[in-house]
Amino acid sequence: MKFAFGMPRLIELKATMQPWELTVTGADQTRLAKLADRIGYDMISVPEHFIMPKAHVDLSGPHHFHGFTGMGYYAGATERIRINSSIAILPLQHPIITAKALATLDWMSSGRAMVTFGAGWLKEEFDLLGVDFHRRGAMCDDYLAAIVELWTSDDPVFDGEFVQFRNVAFAPRPVQKPHLPIWMGGEADAVLKRAAKFASGWWPYLTKPEDIPAKIDFIKSQSGYDGRPFDVMYGFATSRIGEGHKVLDDPRARPGMTAPEIVDRLGWFGELGVTMSSVPIPAVRSIDEYADYAQWVIEEIKPKLV
Repeated sequence: MKFAFGMPRLIELKATMQPWELTVTGADQTRLAKLADRIGYDMISVPEHFIMPKAHVDLSGPHHFHGFTGMGYYAGATERIRINSSIAILPLQHPIITAKALATLDWMSSGRAMVTFGAGWLKEEFDLLGVDFHRRGAMCDDYLAAIVELWTSDDPVFDGEFVQFRNVAFAPRPVQKPHLPIWMGGEADAVLKRAAKFASGWWPYLTKPEDIPAKIDFIKSQSGYDGRPFDVMYGFATSRIGEGHKVLDDPRARPGMTAPEIVDRLGWFGELGVTMSSVPIPAVRSIDEYADYAQWVIEEIKPKLV
């Protein structure tokens, strides 16, 4: 089992955030990123929204990063840990820009970048940015194919519905081959089919843990899946967040569980097919207390699940 680091105040979800996190600064996050890198966490991920309609602020909060900018900063502050998104909203940026941002990040971080793409769920955000919410699935398919073409071809050519290019040069390409890892976020059948064709990992958001094996079987049954290794990320807090960031109660995923309880639940996740998880931030009072807890997870929990 690999461990993702739960960076405080990446977002301000009512379902998971504690009051002390509102005091966390960029300098604090830098210190924690360096700690996570040093003590053995495997991944930091950056959620993304570009603009938040006020009607959604109560559950979702106003505080959201631009995913690739945040990823680049964390990559520059660290040396070993993988840097992911959770999620990058694929239809809301032109795929050539996305391909360039991620290839740059992978090249400059010596091959530590990865990306989790999602189709997006917040229609008002699409409307504000002038993107057709109802065509987002078709855009995702087109954009993914275009991005992979740019990352892998010596002479990239693409003629899709939403993007076209030929007679172009694209460099640098990703350090990782054939390209940096792509994961897909979400659970609709279209998302899982997209994962089978393009991805090497899946990050569910509304799936119950016990339903994960069936979803993995569905992915691997698709014609686009070629038997490649496939990761599944499922954090403890996932089952406490509902559609539209609604607050859900799941006592099995509460913060501050004992070591045996955490090990037992992570062991169960592993049996379901999960390869990476994160332990929720407990009821601490400060950034220093959380840093101590994060180190305890690596020293006391991770060795029992290798």
